Amino acid sequence: MARIVFRAWVLLLAFTLLPQAMAANVALVLSDNGGPYAEFATSFEEFSSKSNWKISYVGKIDGQASAQTRPDLIIAVGSEAFRASLALGVNTPILATLIPRHSYDKIFSEFGRGRPRGMTSAIVLDQPAARLGAFVRQLLPTYQRVGLLSSDETRSQLPALRQSLGGLIIDNEDVSGDPALLGAINTLLPRVNLLLALPDSSIYKRDNIKAILVTTFRHQRPVIAFSKAFVTAGALAAIYSTPSQLARQSTDLLLALPAGATALPAIQMPGQFAISINSYVAQSLNLDLPDEASLRRALQADGAPK
Repeated sequence: MARIVFRAWVLLLAFTLLPQAMAANVALVLSDNGGPYAEFATSFEEFSSKSNWKISYVGKIDGQASAQTRPDLIIAVGSEAFRASLALGVNTPILATLIPRHSYDKIFSEFGRGRPRGMTSAIVLDQPAARLGAFVRQLLPTYQRVGLLSSDETRSQLPALRQSLGGLIIDNEDVSGDPALLGAINTLLPRVNLLLALPDSSIYKRDNIKAILVTTFRHQRPVIAFSKAFVTAGALAAIYSTPSQLARQSTDLLLALPAGATALPAIQMPGQFAISINSYVAQSLNLDLPDEASLRRALQADGAPK
């Protein structure tokens, strides 16, 4: 009897200690303490509250953060946070998110060389090309010619986009700098039915957005964008992933890691997405569009990534 009680006690002790043994600390390093970065942090804290990952730090990197006990994983939210995290020079695994793929690659090439394989990865903002193509087809089924503005940031993506945007004809103009922007867009728009804006910070920056939207409206060409803010400013529609959706995907990634794992999985594109439509722009362009719920159902039936 004593032996049975002893074994039961040992088993109970093992189950009691198991969660603590598997627990690990994660630091959320933010590019800024407000806006989408704060939304990500709040959602991540909510989603991860029942996991074995414990949040040891939330905020921008400063003297206090770097002096704290080293976490088991850094989640760098935004480009500045990713740059600052790499600049620490430690071999703690870093998962970047809320960052375009081209920004990730550029920052990693500058600050991440020499890091061990599997110690750095990302959940990027870029939507899969197949999803973009399905969105354009479902939103504007009679529009076949898609215009793109490209630069050093996005030029390398063009071959993959042409291959993945099935049934759509891709036409592009390269933009070598701000002085060339309006000339490029005025040359491109007469040849295409719409402008598909990629997350290219050298083209679609705050100082250029108004001029781009005024020019596309003068040509009566809708803009398909990559953020809700762009739609609010005057783009016709956008497909994008919210900070909360990326926080959920980050949590799911952590939960899928084996206990004691030291390597992160390959770079991921967003699994979830949101849709935004500017009904006033649609009316101005005399476009009869499906509603957002119908679009989502159509994208799922189309077989595009969820």
